[in-house]
Amino acid sequence: MGEAPLLLHKEEEEEESFVTMRTGNVWTAVAHIITGVIGSGVLSLAWCVAQLGWIAGPFAIVFFAAITLTSAFLLCDCYRTPDPEHGPGRNRSYSEAVAMSLGAKSARAFGVIIQISLCGLTVAYTITSTISKRAIQKSNCYHNEGHEATCEYSDTYFFLIFGAVQIVLSQAPDINNIQWLSIVAAIMSFAYSFIGFGLGVAQVIEKGHVKGSLTGIGTSSGIEKMRLISQALGDIAFAYPYSVILMEIQDTLKSPPSENQTMKKASTISITVTTIFYLLCGGFGYAAFGDATPGNLLTGFGFYEPYWLIDFANACIIIHLVGGYQLYSQPLFANAERRISDKYPYNGFIKNEFSFKLPLIPAFQLNLLRLCFRTAYVVFTTVIGITFPYFNEVIGVMGGIIFWPLTIYFPVEMYFKQRNVEAWTKKWVMLRIFTIVCFLVTMFALVGSIEGLISAKMR
Repeated sequence: MGEAPLLLHKEEEEEESFVTMRTGNVWTAVAHIITGVIGSGVLSLAWCVAQLGWIAGPFAIVFFAAITLTSAFLLCDCYRTPDPEHGPGRNRSYSEAVAMSLGAKSARAFGVIIQISLCGLTVAYTITSTISKRAIQKSNCYHNEGHEATCEYSDTYFFLIFGAVQIVLSQAPDINNIQWLSIVAAIMSFAYSFIGFGLGVAQVIEKGHVKGSLTGIGTSSGIEKMRLISQALGDIAFAYPYSVILMEIQDTLKSPPSENQTMKKASTISITVTTIFYLLCGGFGYAAFGDATPGNLLTGFGFYEPYWLIDFANACIIIHLVGGYQLYSQPLFANAERRISDKYPYNGFIKNEFSFKLPLIPAFQLNLLRLCFRTAYVVFTTVIGITFPYFNEVIGVMGGIIFWPLTIYFPVEMYFKQRNVEAWTKKWVMLRIFTIVCFLVTMFALVGSIEGLISAKMR
């Protein structure tokens, strides 16, 4: 893993100056991060606080936020791999950084985990967007026919619409071509977060008191309570998933100033803002509904009026998740297509670009590999979403799978390698304890969430 990859970095950077310029700044990075962080996870936070109670609920949100920000700082410093002979080479993705710092075996293990994670995130976004589409129909139905009406709709049609939109958007060559989509999606995330927060406040004011308890919702058995707590922790972990795309975002930033300085600033702003939103949405949602807090704040019991505001909020969710799907898909697309291209460098099906011009839209380039592979991927995630359309359970499982390996283990191991931290020093012991504690919490969340998903499928 020595000179060859570093030389490749140098050649890539020289080529970049003639082909494309990185123009991102702290605010485009903030838009990307917020698009990636404030996703479907925010909608379950009131339910999470309800399971954990007024003390443990907010503490868990802040705890995961602090860990995510610490991990982000470690990853920001891994973007440039130091080398005394060739200078710092760029790691354009998380997987490249792992390969350069930890070697081929770790890179292969990482590759499997991150591809599963990215795929799982897009499945979760597919499910959530479908739930929001259905919620718009239900709120209109309840408004027109009354709350006692039977307003049930099939999800399959909505899944197919979302999949069709993603097939079109997935033809964008890379993440640099969807900065506009991330900005729109970030605005939408603020909009529906404010609406969820505002509706919670309105419910508290209308009822005149704050619901909930210090220990959360009671259950008939201790085992059931533990399962719900573990699922809540998994849901909160899922609400902070952007470590998997951090370096792809960092690779869009112009330099100077150095990319790690800009990315640390953007990460601090984004995590601070989103955590405040999370605390407000989760807290006021629980305060409004208490033990009746729904799994999805904007599509559960109680928020039927004003129906037009519910429709608007769910429309914002859908638009945001359209952008979020692309933000998590593009790194997966880039990695898979890069590997295929490296293996078959002279294949016309892989390399050739065809220009198309349709009425009313600018001309665009179409690649057959991109068209076939990305279409197949969107179809796959759509089918999985149709098969497992369970909101809280799915995001709990994905939080359990993603959080520890990608947010804790690999950043810490790369830090040890790059800083030459010796075993059994104070810093080494503290980070090892940190890693073990987070592993135990994550496994607890994962086991409970898997059990919940199995139970939901069997019902």
